[in-house]
Amino acid sequence: MKMNISTYISATLLALLVFSSCSKDFLDRKPLGQLKEDELPAGSLEGQVLAIYAGLRSEGTSGLPYVGVHNMRSDDAEIGSSVGDEAGSAPNTDDFQYTTNFWLWGNYWTDHYKLIALTNIAIETADSIVTKDDLTMSLEAEAKFFRAWAYFNLVRAFGEVPKIDFRVRDQKEGILPKSPIADIYALIDADLEYATQYLPLNWEARYIGRITKGAAFAVQAKSFLARQQYSKALAASRMVINSEQYNLNVPYNQIFRESSENSKESIFEIQAYYEQGQTNLGITYASRQGVRGSGDMNLGWGWNVPHERLEKAFEPGDPRKDETLLYAGRENTPYGERIPSASADVPRPYWNKKVYTDPAIRLRTGSLGGDWFNFRVIRYADVVLMAAEAANEVGERTDALKYLEMVRKRARGNNNSILPEVTTTDQQKLRLAIRHERQVELGMENERFFDLIRWNIDVETFKDAGKTNYQIRNRFLPIPQNEIDRSGGILIQNPNY
Repeated sequence: MKMNISTYISATLLALLVFSSCSKDFLDRKPLGQLKEDELPAGSLEGQVLAIYAGLRSEGTSGLPYVGVHNMRSDDAEIGSSVGDEAGSAPNTDDFQYTTNFWLWGNYWTDHYKLIALTNIAIETADSIVTKDDLTMSLEAEAKFFRAWAYFNLVRAFGEVPKIDFRVRDQKEGILPKSPIADIYALIDADLEYATQYLPLNWEARYIGRITKGAAFAVQAKSFLARQQYSKALAASRMVINSEQYNLNVPYNQIFRESSENSKESIFEIQAYYEQGQTNLGITYASRQGVRGSGDMNLGWGWNVPHERLEKAFEPGDPRKDETLLYAGRENTPYGERIPSASADVPRPYWNKKVYTDPAIRLRTGSLGGDWFNFRVIRYADVVLMAAEAANEVGERTDALKYLEMVRKRARGNNNSILPEVTTTDQQKLRLAIRHERQVELGMENERFFDLIRWNIDVETFKDAGKTNYQIRNRFLPIPQNEIDRSGGILIQNPNY
């Protein structure tokens, strides 16, 4: 049964997005609090930090722009949607003919900087407190985590970007030139170091969804891997593993069901809540990718669909395949719904099953779009595979194999005739096995594009996929032209755009 919440948390807790829970019964859950402005002291640090969680609900941080930047550009996914949408947007997302005014790139930039602005407000307030107690340092650590995460996304997407690490009170203060990539990573490293020190290992049940020490170490590991700093990445990954806060006990076919939100595999999960006509703290992550059909099966815009390359990447019998791909024209498990067949206007053989919603909840909420569906940003399996990769690169093959087997064992379930244990101690062969495992374990989960880049195999992979327009310059998006115009020329466009 759900806990009764007697304390409210914030004014802008419109976001909070954080839920109280003593069970996994989705239909009973309520938001932690919807607050009035006068229920917290003016300028409350806690209110400012909780407002950051509201910023996560923007399109650029949990909707289509995020998916476009992180997943639609990969070799094993494509834009999807209708023929008309494809004609208008595929040159940017699938063909790497980036334009400087494409709306997805612009929204991604804007919403990440809005999130950074919220973090800077909270950090300034925390810095103004002369004597900091544990709660103050924890709240500041939350803000610094999100600033680091936002900048990590921006530096991978655009390369050099303006470093705004202060509260902007006048719009002109935010007009700055780009900072070197090394400077952005220095800020990320400093913020994550603070976050790993002062974030709690876990939160009490009523704060489900708030950021923990494990999330900080997970992003730290990702940022180290992006720079091929394997020893540091391994150490950060092991901090998550050795914390014993997470596990792989949720069966793979349950991970992306609403009943498994905020499970022991969840390290960073953006929370959503929707009750038609009452409370809308939802996000668009599911609706932007949901099946594009008609009637009761018109579940979304249908963007970001699996490519045939992903379907072929799975080993024979791998059950993760049918939990990643939703097949057009077939009856779906576990709900027994028949998915609309491909048509001339929507010629899609597959949809992303990892955003497929429970029809009982659609009926209950009176909504088809999945506004209530949480966004799993970082799963424990991702961290375990990062540990495997880093261990292999530094020569710790035994641990690399152990971590790899943890993931394959869960996928295998009780069927020992599939997914044989990897035993090779050859570094290159093990490297390829780990890379393959990331592709199939994390298929359609916004990791593949940036994995290809840090492995330095992006050009050859896209060429093999028939995406011959891809060039090294396409690792970075162009700076949105409206931002350059607004800066009066202080911002300089990325090379070759």
